[in-house]
Amino acid sequence: MQKITPFLWFDNNAEEAMNFYVSIFKNSKVVSVTRYGEAGPGPKETVMVTEFQLEGQEFVALNGGPRFKFTEAISLVVNCETQEEVDEFWEKLSQGGEKSRCGWLKDKYGLSWQIVPTLLGKLMQDKDPEKSKRVMEAMLQLDKIVIEPLKQAYDGA
Repeated sequence: MQKITPFLWFDNNAEEAMNFYVSIFKNSKVVSVTRYGEAGPGPKETVMVTEFQLEGQEFVALNGGPRFKFTEAISLVVNCETQEEVDEFWEKLSQGGEKSRCGWLKDKYGLSWQIVPTLLGKLMQDKDPEKSKRVMEAMLQLDKIVIEPLKQAYDGA
């Protein structure tokens, strides 16, 4: 069991969200689904809590009702090695949601994600501050992050 596990509060669609996420990430699985019994507080046999893994990271999701909503104050970062990975996660996770700037999106459940090529961090941490600045300026022009313009900015092209 991992030491720290993200706990996600959904209104009443934790199982649907879990299945959506598990369908997108290859190394993922449903761990368990706990349903309400006679004592409630939810209707008997409806989902109370789900546990699942995405790329080995454990998550818990609760059907807690409409009291709390997700905000951009918390987001999940997906580190991508290729443009194909960026494209795939960007399109799949944003289905029914909302695309934003600089690799950020909200999925159809309101959870914020950042779809980021790992190369971005490497380029932005270059010891040459001018290169890093050009990469940052290029990234700020993008919605979905596209690797080629970042490389061009780094190279000064």
